[in-house]
Amino acid sequence: MQPVVTVVIVNFNAGQYLSKTLAGLAAQTETRFRAIVVDNASSDQSLADARACLGDDGRFEFILLPTNTGFAAANNLAARKADTPWLALLNPDAIPDRDWLEQLLAATRRHPQAAMFGSTQIDQNNPGLLDGAGDRYFALGIPWRGGHGWPLSALPPEGEVFSPCAAAALYRTDIYRAAGGLEETFFCYVEDVDLAFRLRLQGHHCIQAPSAIVHHAGSVTSGGSGSAFARYHGTRNMIWCFVRNMPGPLFYPLLPLHLAAMLLLWLRALATGMWRPVGRGITDALRGFPSAWRQRHAIQAARSAPALLIAKGLTWKPQDYLRRAPGISTSGRP
Repeated sequence: MQPVVTVVIVNFNAGQYLSKTLAGLAAQTETRFRAIVVDNASSDQSLADARACLGDDGRFEFILLPTNTGFAAANNLAARKADTPWLALLNPDAIPDRDWLEQLLAATRRHPQAAMFGSTQIDQNNPGLLDGAGDRYFALGIPWRGGHGWPLSALPPEGEVFSPCAAAALYRTDIYRAAGGLEETFFCYVEDVDLAFRLRLQGHHCIQAPSAIVHHAGSVTSGGSGSAFARYHGTRNMIWCFVRNMPGPLFYPLLPLHLAAMLLLWLRALATGMWRPVGRGITDALRGFPSAWRQRHAIQAARSAPALLIAKGLTWKPQDYLRRAPGISTSGRP
């Protein structure tokens, strides 16, 4: 049978998690897939152990890179090799349930107009908690993983969210490639939200499929979501994401509030000892502002969705962001 989905896994020193993730993928009830594992110059045994675990399963292809090119560039490299209608991104620490792909593809049949689909992420270390149920976007320019740390009972029904989390996401391959894929200057963090924002500007939608489940450890290759590495890239990239993507009728009124929010995040980082990476992220975002502004012109020139439709997909309640609340968008469901 011809594959219908290419699954891309980008590895960087994922340790034992990679073998477990690939074993879960090999055991999928939906067998019409090929997998491309891109290794970003890992220095541990994760790749060798995973290849030994898989044996001679011909559905898996391995690409070994000489340097760490980043999450975005490595995914784009594999995406250019995809020859299937659908492209799935899967983190090396996101172990899929046996019917993960089956459930995602079933969601594509229920929502044929959608271009992106997200998965339910359950916390590997605490199976009673959500790791995330789709990414939401606060209008001031701050994304978050909806429902992170909430009980499983808070899982929203199937519906539209702002963005899939690229730890376990499905995209139409042609649309992913036409948009240029993940923004490679981001290296990692917020690149999935940036891609979804660009696709939404072109009129595309994202559906969160609650029955497509992975068990996610989270940020095992970057030292954890609270590490200096994560805080730096997350801060820098969410500023670039806002500058690049927010439509003009929303950008200019929201810009002062966005700047105030960044200042508050830095002040908050003073209390946690993370003021240096957060401050460096803000500084480097400002240094990269001319490039981001040039990119903004091209992105906004391609926008076909009205600003009001984009506004409906944003989250406007600060309490939702502060609580990391889950939820589906109000912008309609395809």
